[in-house]
Amino acid sequence: MVNVRAALIALPIAAAGVLGTTPADATPAHPTALTCQGQGVDPAAKVHYRTETLIKAPLPVVWHLHTAVEGWPSWQEPVTGMKRLDPGPLRPGSRFRWTTPVPQTPVSPATTLVITSTVQQIRPYQCIRWTGPAIGTGLRIDRGVHVWTFTPVRDGVLVRTEETQTGNQIESNVPLATTFLAGGLEAWLTNLKTTAESRCH
Repeated sequence: MVNVRAALIALPIAAAGVLGTTPADATPAHPTALTCQGQGVDPAAKVHYRTETLIKAPLPVVWHLHTAVEGWPSWQEPVTGMKRLDPGPLRPGSRFRWTTPVPQTPVSPATTLVITSTVQQIRPYQCIRWTGPAIGTGLRIDRGVHVWTFTPVRDGVLVRTEETQTGNQIESNVPLATTFLAGGLEAWLTNLKTTAESRCH
């Protein structure tokens, strides 16, 4: 069983997870970055990871589960708090603030990260891109850029995600930061898949 707390720093600035066994240099090779309305991750960022999974559930189920951010704590255990900072459905400029505990690492103490995410682009049932900082006592990620795409396929929905993170502190140990990011994204997709598929059976 993997250590849940050991991966919480991986929380995509824009979610949460458990530390997987993915090596720090295991970012899959892709010819082009994911985009939403033509905008992608930070090409200059040193901390970067991309992954995908097939979810055997209808697209509306997957999309609404993912974008109803208020519900994240109900299916992502590491998300300990969530607050929308504006009403209505997500749209460009929408902001939400959420929290998650982070364990001690070689470059930071144990703390609680406060992540403020701002939606930059969104195309319903197709993609969403958000950005924002994550700040805790003794830990700071200056900017995360997170892109998600949702593609209907024969057996369900192919969900792809890609994130970059920048900041002097995490860039002081890029392999460590990348490993945590990879673990968080893999776990987020696993949780999304498990929850979406369970709602269809």
